Amino acid sequence: MSTTALPARDWSPFERYRRSLWLLTVRDLRVRYSTSVLGYLWSILDPLVMAGIYWFVFTQVFERPVGVDPYIVFLLSALLPWMWFNGAVSDSTRAFLREAKLIRSTKIPRTIWVGRLVLAKGIEFVASIPVLAIFAIATGAVVHWEAFYFLIAIPLQAILTLGVGLIVAPLVVFFRDLERATKLALRFAFYASPIIYGLSDLPAALQGIAVINPLFGIFSLYRSAFFPEQLDWYAVAVAALVSVIILVIGLLVFSRTERAVLKEI
Repeated sequence: MSTTALPARDWSPFERYRRSLWLLTVRDLRVRYSTSVLGYLWSILDPLVMAGIYWFVFTQVFERPVGVDPYIVFLLSALLPWMWFNGAVSDSTRAFLREAKLIRSTKIPRTIWVGRLVLAKGIEFVASIPVLAIFAIATGAVVHWEAFYFLIAIPLQAILTLGVGLIVAPLVVFFRDLERATKLALRFAFYASPIIYGLSDLPAALQGIAVINPLFGIFSLYRSAFFPEQLDWYAVAVAALVSVIILVIGLLVFSRTERAVLKEI
């Protein structure tokens, strides 16, 4: 028995949101790569260059006191998801300013303009996972069953990233200097997150404070695929709690500033 798709007028609010989110995300990805010869490769070139630099510095120039061998896999397993977080939050600072006319003229939920950025960067991250697998094979890194924890890490990171984006996006409309401040904060967050080092590399006195950063728990889930000893369930629990709190705060900030944002843009 064949079924037919419901006409647009009969869609539920959730279905309208889902379809609109996907449509805008696909549009973003097509526009981003339409004039690019390398296309997909650009989404992985930046983290590869950064990983190469840190690999050279910590393994060839200095005696590396951090991380686990193979270090390039250790780096990429956190650097690739960091690029998702960093890219989505950075783009969120222009989420409303860049599409002002379209946002004013449509009635779709405005949270979708941040959600599409998170989803687009998340798709780029998922597309970069094969690169991590290639380096793991080339260096002889063993893939453990904990790789299934990617299925926890990805939605958890999406919640965190969306929450931060919903806070930043409307506030930048009123405080334009916040765009530059966000970029500075992201630079600090890079070194305050376990990317070039792991939680166990920190002094014991700092570890309890460091896990307040939800990226510690999220990145430990990613790394556990190759380095199970890096998994810290306490950090994961804190990451889940903090991510949900940030999302709730983001939704509150967004709902209370939405009308003022529409007037301002």
